[in-house]
Amino acid sequence: MVSLHSLNPLRPLLEVGGGPVILDGGLATALEARGHVLDSDLWSARILLDEPEAIRAVHAAYLQAGAQCITTSSYQASFEGFGAIGVSEEDAEAALIRSSSLALEERDQFWEEANAGTGSRPKPVVAASVGPYGAYLADGSEYDGRYSIGRGELEDFHRRRFGVLAKSGVDVLACETVPSLEEACALLSLLDQEPDVWAWVSFSCRDGALLWDGTRIEDAVQLCARHERVAAIGVNCTAPGHVASLIGRAAAVTDLPLIAYPNSGEEYDASTRSWVGPDAGVAWMDAMEAAVTAGAVVVGGCCRIGPTMIAELRRRQARGDWQTNLTAPNREG
Repeated sequence: MVSLHSLNPLRPLLEVGGGPVILDGGLATALEARGHVLDSDLWSARILLDEPEAIRAVHAAYLQAGAQCITTSSYQASFEGFGAIGVSEEDAEAALIRSSSLALEERDQFWEEANAGTGSRPKPVVAASVGPYGAYLADGSEYDGRYSIGRGELEDFHRRRFGVLAKSGVDVLACETVPSLEEACALLSLLDQEPDVWAWVSFSCRDGALLWDGTRIEDAVQLCARHERVAAIGVNCTAPGHVASLIGRAAAVTDLPLIAYPNSGEEYDASTRSWVGPDAGVAWMDAMEAAVTAGAVVVGGCCRIGPTMIAELRRRQARGDWQTNLTAPNREG
């Protein structure tokens, strides 16, 4: 039996064994595949306002595909973003809470039907997405780390949304697509102020060694590991070819659970708000195997990875193709 902090919300899934825990894929990817046009600054958060049941349907699709963790539709939802299109602060807060309740309700219904009261497997985890400041800017800066504000302003930007999501009933916060050490510091400071909340932190990286701001992945991981209630550390929305190297470097400096959910390998063009380049689906699957070999124990997809690819991940997990080797500290906090 692996040794994990007893309160880590990922622990029940990690202790099942038999391979890595499977995350969902891109929410926007699945919405677009269903015919939704996501060309506003709010991206998938626009659907949260207009067609919330469409988001619930995507959660259901990923659960049916075998995802053991689903992520809420709050990545691009912020008080500032909603305010820019005339949504009141009260309605913005309600939308953030709705993003959690949609995922929680769908998860609970799925788990009840799948288990039929037998309790034969752990309940899937719901993670509330805390997207970076660059997601609010909607200019692609979460993929380059070039911000015009400092740590204090970043903390101010994240504070209210972070607090609302922390109290929304989810299992864990997903502080994701973080391109800089400075933004990680802001998010970790907020985590320290929420004593009953756990979060994972996943970074957006430019190559196999560095965050977009030039920080070594080892330094970013060690920063996170110094904070209590960090459930996992890793990378997301990064080219799949870089992930094994990044996870290997992270594994060398921490024994916390490592998480990897790269994009398909295509590049985001902020001017057209589209993904360009070759379909790297096969390379992505190969990269996931390499990430697990390097030490990732939680894996899934980000942009351009939909339910079909997640279902294939789950099939490989069920066959026992990939075995994980998790050792983590028993930390009090």
